[in-house]
Amino acid sequence: MKIAMIGTGYVGLVTGACLAKIGHRIICVDRDNAKIETLKRGEIPIYEPGLSELVTKSVAKGKLEFTTDLAEAVQAADVIFIAVGTPQADDGRSDLTQVEGAAKQIAKAANGSKTIVVKSTVPVGTGRRVGRILGKHGDDHEFEVASNPEFLREGAAIEDFMHPDRIVIGTQTEAGAKTMRAIYAPFDNGTLPFVMTSLETSELTKYAANAFLATKVAFINEMANLCDATGADVTELARGIGLDERIGKHFLQPGPGYGGSCFPKDTLALTIQAQEADTPTRVVESVVLSNSHHIRRLGKKIADFCADSWGVDRKLPLLGKRIAVLGLAFKAETDDIRSAASTVIIPLLIKQGAEVIGYDPQAAEAAAEQVPFLQTTKNMDEALDGADAVVVLTEWQVIRDVDWNRAKHKLASPVVVDMRNLYDPHTMAAAGIHYASMGRPLIEPDLTPSPKLVSVG
Repeated sequence: MKIAMIGTGYVGLVTGACLAKIGHRIICVDRDNAKIETLKRGEIPIYEPGLSELVTKSVAKGKLEFTTDLAEAVQAADVIFIAVGTPQADDGRSDLTQVEGAAKQIAKAANGSKTIVVKSTVPVGTGRRVGRILGKHGDDHEFEVASNPEFLREGAAIEDFMHPDRIVIGTQTEAGAKTMRAIYAPFDNGTLPFVMTSLETSELTKYAANAFLATKVAFINEMANLCDATGADVTELARGIGLDERIGKHFLQPGPGYGGSCFPKDTLALTIQAQEADTPTRVVESVVLSNSHHIRRLGKKIADFCADSWGVDRKLPLLGKRIAVLGLAFKAETDDIRSAASTVIIPLLIKQGAEVIGYDPQAAEAAAEQVPFLQTTKNMDEALDGADAVVVLTEWQVIRDVDWNRAKHKLASPVVVDMRNLYDPHTMAAAGIHYASMGRPLIEPDLTPSPKLVSVG
């Protein structure tokens, strides 16, 4: 099937490349000429494991191409996906300017009947809104409008697309549903659930899924904080509740709060739409507040633990200290720093007088541009050299694999605050490191000097 993908951001590029992989002919459209020229050269503007290779192979097979000419792409396609950005507006709502603009351009360019698929994450009612725009500007052409939300995790997007838990499709007619089933026919193996529903239900499903996952993240972080206060262990607590099939073990790993391009934006947009519908989502509202409070309180946790480890007063202990932050992206396997904990916590440390150097294998440059006074490096040893304390914010494998028996010798002071619970507290204590994590009891470090080797003979 010939498909036009309007938007070559994260969702559009991944979706376009994966649809090409399963046999469709895809033309990706973007008004950013520089981005299109970059893609034509085989350069990928975002970091996503496996995406570069997938795009290269699809282009070589003639299944994927890039253009700035929306009209040409629309006229050549049977189906047009709208995968443009829906950024958070100043009032917290999703800004639909790009979605509406794309719909208007599609209508004006159409040379016959088309199926329009809204892939962007949008509030309930957007599909109907797109339909009205198409009808107003479409020269009496017939348009089928469908909703097909994405459920792609950054860092595992290709795997998620090629091996989905379910495919959610919202349509208005049987013809629209038939077209959408045809697009995803390679996945229709008789066991994968296809959730065929209305536009409204499809749109709300995306928001509801993200809100529920965000709720689990906020919940386990609150439990971790309570464990810190009571001496309980959140790792054992998470296992104890996660073995209940009604709860499940996923998303019960404490951390520095949720971030990225989806959870913060989507939870807030959902609460606003619910308020406007006079059906406030009190649980989700509390999740938004809980996550914001959690991230900010970590600045104090870091300062207090450093003060106690250094044996100094808790009043401005970070003044003049060098703090190494390991991990700047909101999660591993991505270069995305949108709403990342690092963009909140690092300014709090700098405000307390700390000199902060951040390490991240992919997000260092983006973080340096967004966070004033932050020094960054792609060399972890450079970050660790002379650091008075280390703060771990992202669960990159290279950070998990740090040998602290070796790395501690680079530090001015052996203090590690781990917001991802990557290391075993007993192992860190045995290495002579003052170590704090999320919701796990503190263990006093072994500060006994290592015995000196004496040469005999």
